[in-house]
Amino acid sequence: MSDTDPDSGIGSTVTAELWVDPACPWAWLTSRWLTEVQQVRPVAVRWHVMSLGVIHEAEEIPPQWQEANRRLWAAVRLLTAAQAAGGEGVVEPLYTAIARRIHVDGRDGDDALLAEAVAEVGLDPALLGHVHDDTHDAALRADHGRAVTLVGNDVGTPVLAIDGRGIFGPVVSPAPVGEAAGRVWDAVQTLLGVGGFFELKRTRDQPPAVA
Repeated sequence: MSDTDPDSGIGSTVTAELWVDPACPWAWLTSRWLTEVQQVRPVAVRWHVMSLGVIHEAEEIPPQWQEANRRLWAAVRLLTAAQAAGGEGVVEPLYTAIARRIHVDGRDGDDALLAEAVAEVGLDPALLGHVHDDTHDAALRADHGRAVTLVGNDVGTPVLAIDGRGIFGPVVSPAPVGEAAGRVWDAVQTLLGVGGFFELKRTRDQPPAVA
């Protein structure tokens, strides 16, 4: 959607929606790109939760991955509980506090990390009581389901939507900064304006450059 801000002097502001899971390094890079875009283009971002745990829940999890899977669910459950308590505006700062520790600091997404992130953002530590229960799973699945509705079942996180049209990605490494970020935004916005556009892709031949 687009909103005209008469006081901004820059005309129309475009609202983008981004779905992320803190565990995904590619989503982290896309999120950093989009925060850069906001510095050079009139873009507002609504942040949503998407869950790799939900994506893979039908698969048999090997014993050695059980703890990692538990942590996947813990982070997105915390984000969803925080959103329920404090509104959509808490998603971005809490997501950033969690994902930065995982991808930049190279830490595991354990309960101690989640507690640090909650403290950094200034949220009620009682939210941590929901990281291992299903209190907010219906809301989590609903938010995740909106992303799937936009892009289908054969993609993962991140999902970006502009004016109700969604794509998986963009997957970029490293995250573009400054005007380069703006040019990528311009291209993505143009492609999403084409009703029949579906995909641009090439094989990823390097790991995500998150540092």
